[in-house]
Amino acid sequence: MIRYFSLRRNTLTFSFLFLIQFGISFSFAETPVFWEPPELRILRNSYPDIMFSTSYDLEANDWKIEINGTTLYWADGKMLSADNLGSKDSFRPVLYRYAKEIPDPAEFTLEHIQEIRTFSSTENRRRQTGASLDFFDAVYDSATRRSVEQHITQIRFLGKNTNVHERIVEPLRRVEKRIQELAQTDSEVQNFVNTLTRVDSYNWREIGDRSSRSFHSYGIAVDILPKGWGRKNIYWAWRRDIDPQNWMILPLDRRWMPPKQVIDAFEKEGFIWGGKWIIWDNMHFEYHPELIDYNHIR
Repeated sequence: MIRYFSLRRNTLTFSFLFLIQFGISFSFAETPVFWEPPELRILRNSYPDIMFSTSYDLEANDWKIEINGTTLYWADGKMLSADNLGSKDSFRPVLYRYAKEIPDPAEFTLEHIQEIRTFSSTENRRRQTGASLDFFDAVYDSATRRSVEQHITQIRFLGKNTNVHERIVEPLRRVEKRIQELAQTDSEVQNFVNTLTRVDSYNWREIGDRSSRSFHSYGIAVDILPKGWGRKNIYWAWRRDIDPQNWMILPLDRRWMPPKQVIDAFEKEGFIWGGKWIIWDNMHFEYHPELIDYNHIR
């Protein structure tokens, strides 16, 4: 690999004298862009304690990114290890659209409904890879069960014990503080807190019907289970077992969901809520400050 320049944080060094001295010629039309992808700024801002060191790899024709001793390639925002570059098209970018509002099935077109049926089918989900886990393995030191469990710690959240990755302890404490303050004046939030039965986080496992690890395996996903959720619907796959053809058009008022103020409290501290996914998981929150910033949710 010939490195024409180096980039660390936002400092760019580019020397034409170097090129002239060593007799290296090139066509401007064929030269890669020497400014790192702007989305990297979002990742740096979301994980400010982590050093992202970047350089351009001319052999791979891509940005090379060093994170906690792990080498990744930008790969159109998919943040892949060298081993995964060959299957680049199988992955989606790390940064993707997270809805600002809850998708309302009352507004779905027939075409949209059919697309959801196809997307959520067992056959299709078995083929899906989703986002590469390479970036998250580097951030959370979670490539293996043994490595991640060195970072798992028990906390008490809203009166319930749960095990989480140490990186989300402080964000969860701030969420808890926001909710407790809201509960002092908001009876809906107070009832939400009073009716919680469990808060589940770390669990080394794969996503059901997909060959990909759940973010519970990182200890950065939190499931909040209330009393009496059985009177409503809380998770798309459980509803699908009852109504395989039409689970996706179940009205919002028939789904259990936390108060909006609680969802907002989580989002303000960098968590996304599974109730905004088309294949909804209304008990589920995941720590992804990069998606909150990318979608301008705060």
